[in-house]
Amino acid sequence: MFDIGFWELVVISVIGLLVLGPERLPVAIRTVMKWVRTIKGTANSVKNEISQELKLHEMHENLRKAEQQGLNDLDPELSDSVESLKQAAESVTRPYDKPTDSATPPKSDK
Repeated sequence: MFDIGFWELVVISVIGLLVLGPERLPVAIRTVMKWVRTIKGTANSVKNEISQELKLHEMHENLRKAEQQGLNDLDPELSDSVESLKQAAESVTRPYDKPTDSATPPKSDK
């Protein structure tokens, strides 16, 4: 990951031993490793979530394209039945779109 060789690790260990001392060096190494693991885990989690979202977006786009292409390339009989279904759906929803007179309260003349 960082392309650190053996001798670089030896130099870093000697400097850490001189600066922190033999008592605090193992604790410092554990703390640093804990932070590195946490950061790696978070980065992997974000990467996986982004990858899943991109796959989901790609699937939606492919579905839209297939749907458009499928509706454009239908047989005449099938397109007629699709049109009749659309008209039936519109006729069913039309009565619910307009408010009825019974839904409005009666006006009183006072």
